[in-house]
Amino acid sequence: MKRSAGILPYKFEDGYLMVYLEHPGGPFWEGKDSWSICKGEYTTEKAIDAALREFNEETSFTVCKKDLFFIGSKKMESSNKLVTVFGVETDFDASKMKSNTFKKEWPPMSGIIQEFPEMDEGRWFKVDEAMSKIFKGQEKILQKLKDKLSYNK
Repeated sequence: MKRSAGILPYKFEDGYLMVYLEHPGGPFWEGKDSWSICKGEYTTEKAIDAALREFNEETSFTVCKKDLFFIGSKKMESSNKLVTVFGVETDFDASKMKSNTFKKEWPPMSGIIQEFPEMDEGRWFKVDEAMSKIFKGQEKILQKLKDKLSYNK
């Protein structure tokens, strides 16, 4: 089974729990209102180290390892991947995120290789709005965060 690890930043604003999610880059996701926890695959690293690496690669931001706490793990049915997520209370300007890139032949079978950001936008959402925008299965991670923080607004 493949494994993935990520970080779910959160903050409180005007009494609301806000979570930071990212929109995947590339032509497949263009125009789709689908968002994800910042995460990525790993093989030999510890989950927490992979989460820190992925967060930095996809946002250009850093967080301190000592500030992270375990939210939970969830097997994603669609990808058969075990996703482990850590939380961190922090605040940053999401408009300043800068993601790493990947190369893909686009349009398909054209022979043209283009470069795309892995994540093309980051945004803070009220947690209840995030529940309706996040990839299927990941909403359970948001619920685990709400439970850990005893947030039920």
